[in-house]
Amino acid sequence: MFSSSARVLTSNATKATVRAFHASGKAEARKFFVGGNWKCNGSVQQVNDLVSMLNQSTLTTDTEVVVCPSQVYVQGVQEKLRGDVAVGAQDCWVQGNGAHTGETSADMLSDMGVGWVVIGHSERRGKGEANEEVAAKAKYALDKGLSIMACCGEPLEAREAGTTNDFVFPQLKAYADVFTKEDWAKVVVAYEPIWAIGTGLTATPEQAQETHAAIREYIGQIAGADVAENTRILYGGSASGATAPGLSAKPDIDGFLVGGASLKPEFADIVNC
Repeated sequence: MFSSSARVLTSNATKATVRAFHASGKAEARKFFVGGNWKCNGSVQQVNDLVSMLNQSTLTTDTEVVVCPSQVYVQGVQEKLRGDVAVGAQDCWVQGNGAHTGETSADMLSDMGVGWVVIGHSERRGKGEANEEVAAKAKYALDKGLSIMACCGEPLEAREAGTTNDFVFPQLKAYADVFTKEDWAKVVVAYEPIWAIGTGLTATPEQAQETHAAIREYIGQIAGADVAENTRILYGGSASGATAPGLSAKPDIDGFLVGGASLKPEFADIVNC
C-alpha cells in the first residue's frame, strides 16, 4: 500500500533541505507536522483498515504525524497503531469529569494515553462555540498534559472582503489571553480557510503563505517573538497529495491538518511531501 510513498527513501534529504523545517537560525528547527482529522467517519472495519494502511506505509521520520479518529475509536486506534504515529482526539470538554452527558474530558483522554486534541475546529465553531469557550477548552487540555492543535480561520465572505486578519486575529488573541509562555511549547496553530474545506477550493501557496506570515507576526505581538518563531503553523484547507508540495515549500507553512485525504492512501504522500 501507499506505493507512491516508496519515493521517500531517496528523496527525504532533498525535501528536508527544501523545507529547512521553516526555521531561521534564531530558533530551534520547527519539525514538519501533519495531523489527520478523520472527522465523523469510520466503522470498526474501516478504522481497522486505516490502521493497517498506516502500519504498512513508509513515512518519513522528518515529519511528526498525529491521527484523530472519532472519539469512539480513539482507544482502539491507540492500541493498534504503530508507535511513531500519535493518536489525538477531535475535541474535548471545557471541564473535567462530571454530569456532562455526551462530553469527553481531557482527563479521560490523558488517562488513555492520548497525547493530542484538536480544539476550535471550524466545524465546532459553526455549532456556536465562541472564542472564549474554545480558549477555555484549550487551556484545560493543556493543564491536563495534552498538546493541542489550536484552530483558527475565516469564511469566504471575510476572504472576499479582505478582512481575513480581522476575523482570525481575535481567535488567536483568545488563545493567547489564557496561555502561558510554557503552554505555547505544546501548541500547533492550524489555519483553516473555511471557504476551502470540502469545497474543492484551495488557497494558492501564495495566499496561504501570506496569511501564515500574518499569523506568525501577530503571535509575535501577543505572545512574544520567540513564541512566534517556534510555533508551528499548519495549513488546514483540504490539502491533498497534489497540492501539499507547493504549499509545504513556503517558509511559514509548517505542515497540514488534513481532512478527507487522511482517509486515503495519499495521506502518506502528504506526510512525505
